[in-house]
Amino acid sequence: MQTHEIRRRFLDHFVRAGHAEVPSASLVLDDPNLLFVNAGMVPFKPYFLGQETPEHATATSIQKCVRTLDIEEVGITTRHNTFFQMAGNFSFGDYFKEGAIRHAWSLLTSSVDDGGFGIDPGLLWVTVYLDDDEAYGIWRDVVGVPEGRIQRRGMADNYWSMGVPGPCGPCSEIFYDRGPAYGVEGGPEADEDRYIEIWNLVFMQNERGEGTGKDAFEILGPLPKQSIDTGMGIERVAFLLQGVENVYETDLLRPVIDTAERLSGTRYGVDSASDVRFRVIADHARTAYMLISDGVTPGNEGRGYILRRLLRRIVRSVRLLGATGDTMAEFMATVKEAIGPSFPETIAGYERIERIAVAEEIAFLKTLESGTQLFERAAEEARESGAATLSGRQAFALHDTHGFPIDLTLEMAAEAGLQVDEAGFRSLMSEQRARAKADSRSKKHAHADLSVYRDFLDAGETVFTGFTELTDESTLLGIVSGGESVSVAREGDTVEFVLDRTPFYAESGGQLGDRGLISTAGFQMQVDDVQKIGKKLWIHKGVLTGGEVEAGQLVTAAVDPEWRKGATQGHSATHLVHAALRQILGPEAVQAGSLNKPGYMRFDFNWSGSIPADVLAQVEEITNAAVDADYGVNTIETSLDEARRMGAMALFGENYGSLVRVVEIGGPFSMELCGGTHVASSAQIGPVSLLGEASVGSGIRRVEAYVGMDAYRHQARERALVSGLATSLKAPAEELPDRVAALTAKLREAEKALESMRAAQLASRAGDLLSAAEDLDGIRLLAHDDPGGSAGDLRTLASDLKGRLGADAGVIFLTAAGSDKVPFVIAVSPAAQERGLRAGDLVKAIAPTLGARGGGKPDMAQGAGTDPSGIDAAVSALRSAVRDAG
Repeated sequence: MQTHEIRRRFLDHFVRAGHAEVPSASLVLDDPNLLFVNAGMVPFKPYFLGQETPEHATATSIQKCVRTLDIEEVGITTRHNTFFQMAGNFSFGDYFKEGAIRHAWSLLTSSVDDGGFGIDPGLLWVTVYLDDDEAYGIWRDVVGVPEGRIQRRGMADNYWSMGVPGPCGPCSEIFYDRGPAYGVEGGPEADEDRYIEIWNLVFMQNERGEGTGKDAFEILGPLPKQSIDTGMGIERVAFLLQGVENVYETDLLRPVIDTAERLSGTRYGVDSASDVRFRVIADHARTAYMLISDGVTPGNEGRGYILRRLLRRIVRSVRLLGATGDTMAEFMATVKEAIGPSFPETIAGYERIERIAVAEEIAFLKTLESGTQLFERAAEEARESGAATLSGRQAFALHDTHGFPIDLTLEMAAEAGLQVDEAGFRSLMSEQRARAKADSRSKKHAHADLSVYRDFLDAGETVFTGFTELTDESTLLGIVSGGESVSVAREGDTVEFVLDRTPFYAESGGQLGDRGLISTAGFQMQVDDVQKIGKKLWIHKGVLTGGEVEAGQLVTAAVDPEWRKGATQGHSATHLVHAALRQILGPEAVQAGSLNKPGYMRFDFNWSGSIPADVLAQVEEITNAAVDADYGVNTIETSLDEARRMGAMALFGENYGSLVRVVEIGGPFSMELCGGTHVASSAQIGPVSLLGEASVGSGIRRVEAYVGMDAYRHQARERALVSGLATSLKAPAEELPDRVAALTAKLREAEKALESMRAAQLASRAGDLLSAAEDLDGIRLLAHDDPGGSAGDLRTLASDLKGRLGADAGVIFLTAAGSDKVPFVIAVSPAAQERGLRAGDLVKAIAPTLGARGGGKPDMAQGAGTDPSGIDAAVSALRSAVRDAG
């Protein structure tokens, strides 16, 4: 049965039963809790919560879904997809458990001729939540499923929520038995590769709060109405009904595998490692296609990052299979043909889908080969040194230089038997983001209503005299306050002044606007910023710090000379750094942005890879050599054509006028078109201290530097730091790297030794604790509280104690009381299980005393409570439960 028919049969079944057919929502919804729609019920969330009134009491849909938490399972298991189609039926206060169960069973087991899927009822198993006796009874007494094929499971398996605050409830799942060839007997509890979940019936009756995982969250209370949310996995039913081995070999995904075979020359079904790559390609190609269709584009954060990760995993996987040429266009075309009949709207937007996917492949291919070589060198160095971990700096270099998502580095490291210092990587990423945001400024007039300045613009442009003057007499043409033109400004007012002429430089070309004063004998204004409007009107922004002024008065405009000096040093240093980079890297290193202010410069340029430290050191040396050479700085006004004949660089694709300004430093050393202010000679710049370089976007690098006295102060701090370390470590400065490396190695060894001691201590305690167990009619009960212990320690200790019981019947109850939480573990030995004790049942017995919830398997269960004072009562309840069973 083809997938498109499975979809149609599902919808027809529920439409006949009176449900309204609802189209799928976009994968991207305006929900701050979700990156993507991850379940069929998400579009109906307001109905379940009672926030909106549904148009229909019952509904059915085939919802597009994406889940990325299981991305590492893709290709390995038989059942995990990132994109999948969730067929669902919904009741908003209409029918409840029995209705949902009857509808599902009817569709699954009715004959094909009658519109069903024709599945043999004898192959179906069901699970219910631990204490859901009602659902258990319906399956057994109404539907007729034998008790042996109904299993009770804990919260992690049979209590459903979206993973975030919202509606939730116990659920009942339906599983298909693929037969003994696929695993052991015993139902879903024993083997979920043999027993495949195909439908989840969620009895929406509660609202959950914050929490983590599938079972560590608070139940806030009941929903306004008891409702139904079910989800049948289209892909899972398809692979079972089509008689293939997994979800990747169905009619919707197998064509992508066939395309990958053709492009790579490798056959599917021959090698297990290659098969995983084929399945990753098939799954990710379809997911990427659907994400792009719903408006997602590749990026470095959020949804864009997920898409980029998927596309790059495809590229890497098909290369590992042997493909050498471009492949993405063929994969997207294959997906379109396969999924188009179900989602015809994607065909209309196909050109965009293909264009975005292909562009990402091209971008990644440029760096994949060199990045892989860098990784292999780093991995080999780690092995030779005996290390088992790649450093955070190495992972960051792969990301920063070669565009490797950290997930790809983790994946490659796992394949190489290595770990990655993720904490170190995250720290470096945080530093990069901080640098990228540093000193960014909002252009306040970018989207403002500029009508208030219209008369000033029409009257003519501001005359800028700041190239030769720092003080000038001007006429105050107008005052703007609160977005309106006013005639008078008084002390304390935040205002904008429009002058007929000004020595103040307005922010442009990366150079910040000047600071200074505008004043007369009767008032004073502190200028904090200067901006241009329409490229010809200067707006001076600031606060009146004294007096009162009226429009039309004569004023004195005076630039702060120290500010201007620092700004010109920073701007001229930027030209020198640009020239030095081009000397070392070549003409491709072209400016892409800059920021200059007193004591600091930031310079962005086009370059596809990171700049090694030794190369950056050369750039710094060439820059400072130019400073030391005391080159003259000349400005020339000429035609654009003449400037180009002179060799001046025109930047940013600007629209230059017929007359341009060329800034020349040291003749041929640096010659650029520039409207900024500059020093008179390069020696006035002072020292330039490069701080480092980083990526700020695809193909864009950034260098930062301190300039002048700020560079001197930075170097002085660095010297003091090195001197302090040398004194503390009693080593010469040149030996510090080796000494720090040795200390780091010792620290790691000490941490490993501490971990070994901790494990040994837990093991040594086990024997003493077990001797204190009480005997309850032949069943040994050990209850022990370890204040401040971790849940992991409890699990480890419980496993050890259970093993030490050997053939004895015993129950272990361990708690770790804190100020407000009580993690706990219950372990039951095999002999105690034979006497009817189950860890999950014992959790239910103690839960009320601790204000707890939890669950698990018969041999071990765990959870957490909120009432540490209830531990003694919990032990008493456990003692009673053990006696009752014994």
